[in-house]
Parts: sequence; structure tokens; C-alpha cells
Amino acid sequence: MKPKNCLIFGASGQIGRNLIRRLTKNNLKVTAVTRNKHQKGYILKTQANPGYLDLVEANIFDYNKIDSLVKKADVCINLVGILYESGSSTFKNIHVKFPEMLSKLCSKHNIKRFVHLSALGVESAYTSKYALSKLSGENIVIDNFSNSIILKPSIVYSVDDNFTTMLMNIFNLLPFFPLYYYGKTTFMPIHCTDLCEIIANLVDRNLEHKRIECIGPEKLSFKEIIEKLLKLIEKKRILIPIPIYVANLMATFFQIFPKPLITKDQIKLLSFDNVPSGYYKTNFDINLKSKLIFENEVQKYCYMWKETGEYSKKV
Repeated sequence: MKPKNCLIFGASGQIGRNLIRRLTKNNLKVTAVTRNKHQKGYILKTQANPGYLDLVEANIFDYNKIDSLVKKADVCINLVGILYESGSSTFKNIHVKFPEMLSKLCSKHNIKRFVHLSALGVESAYTSKYALSKLSGENIVIDNFSNSIILKPSIVYSVDDNFTTMLMNIFNLLPFFPLYYYGKTTFMPIHCTDLCEIIANLVDRNLEHKRIECIGPEKLSFKEIIEKLLKLIEKKRILIPIPIYVANLMATFFQIFPKPLITKDQIKLLSFDNVPSGYYKTNFDINLKSKLIFENEVQKYCYMWKETGEYSKKV
């Protein structure tokens, strides 16, 4: 039987790379769309067996090119997302207009399934432009294509993330760390491989639930996450609760840089807990349980931020 063609947008990120590995392991053919095939190809080509991965270079707003790709697909997976705006990569363009175009094309070509990655907790984070754009994108996708599944993960972490790795980098640079909202904001971090396992299982399943909240097995406050990371890399840092007006001043400065450490919109987002809303089923409710424990998994790669590096690994 000819393998299904899974079309993936945002394939070069941490989720995309792991997902390619997981899908091709099940003998599914993957077409990965990237903006720069020469830059990303050497990473992506190592994720799959020969013959199971095609790399396509395309601008995601090139309608004719995307139309031709969707036409050949059985399953379409959209992992494209941004945490901050830069130039034409605005929240509206990336989180609303692109999913709108993609879901209409999926409907036009009547593909089997469209999996769209959104974010957990966006219903309550009404002051954040990021959250509002994510929620708007979700609603448009559901309206445009009935065979859509919206996945809403909490923080996704792994050795390739921009969360735990960024924090550990900061711990190595600064003797202190600012705590926004006293570090009380709660999360349910999910490991990247657990999320990819969920996506892979949903490719073939017929579900009534159009939106699924994807969470890890633990609820952790931001302060608890910081303390676990410091413990793992054997560092002590002063944790300083800072007023929000000071946080906004810091974010105004950081926003000048091409890759800001934090933005004013992210500070707004941090005022809302990142836990299940109660409106939708979670992955646990549909018997797709995430099993990996935050501290155990970070321990496997945190040695890179320890004083003795690789030599600090336990034998």
C-alpha cells in the first residue's frame, strides 16, 4: 500500500524534526516545507530513511505553490508559529492569515485530515496579541474545514527548545533572575516527543473532539521550573520578584534586538496560567497520555550548561 503523504509546514522547528522521525518510522511519506532548503536540509534529511522525506522550498504565502502541495497531500500539519513579531512576520499573518489560507485549500482538495498547532490557555489571555491571534486562527480553521484537529499544547520542551535552553543560558550569564508575577504562573510542560506521539496517533483517528489540550503529567509554577533548572545545572542564582512596570521597561529594551529575550506581549501572557481550560478534552481524556517527567528529561541534556560540561554526566 502506498504510504500516505503527510505535508508539514514548520518542519524545521523542534516539533517538526521530531515529528518527521516519528511519522517516517511508521512508513509514512513526508513532504516538509521550508523557507530555505539549503540551510535546513542538512538537519531535516537526517531525520528520515531515504525515500520517505521530500524537502520543498516555498514561501508559505505563495498561494499557487501551496495549492499544488496540498492537492497531493492526504494529511496536512501546520506547525508554523512565532513568539514575537518581526517585519512581515506578524501575529496576524502567521497565526491567522496563513491558517485561513491553508484550511481553505484543505477543504478545496478534500484532504483526509488537517492538524493545526495552536496554544494552551489562549481563551483567557485576552490582553495578549499573541493569544488573540492564536484563538482567531483556531476559529477560522474550524469554520473552514470540518476535518480539522486543533492541538493546544502547554510549553513544549526538549534539547532543541527555546525555553529551557534559553533559561539555562541566562543562568550562566547573570547572577540573578527576574521573577514576573512572583513566579506563580503555572504550566504543564509537555516533552516534544510526547507531543509528536499524540500527533502521529491523531493522523489516522476519527475524533469528535475538534480541539484537544495537550499537557504533560505535572503542573509546575514558573518559579518551580526555574528552581528545577538551577538544581540540574548546579547553579545558585538570586530570584528577584520585580514590579510589572519594571518588567515592561526591560521588555521595551529587549524588543530592540532581533531575537528578544522577552517582549511586553509575553509579559502580558505570563499573567495567565497555562493549564487546561476545562472547555475541551485533554490528551489524557482521549487516552493519549504524556509520560515524560520534566526534571528527568532536562537532566539528559542539561550537562551542556554545567561547569564541567560533558564530563559532568553520570555514568
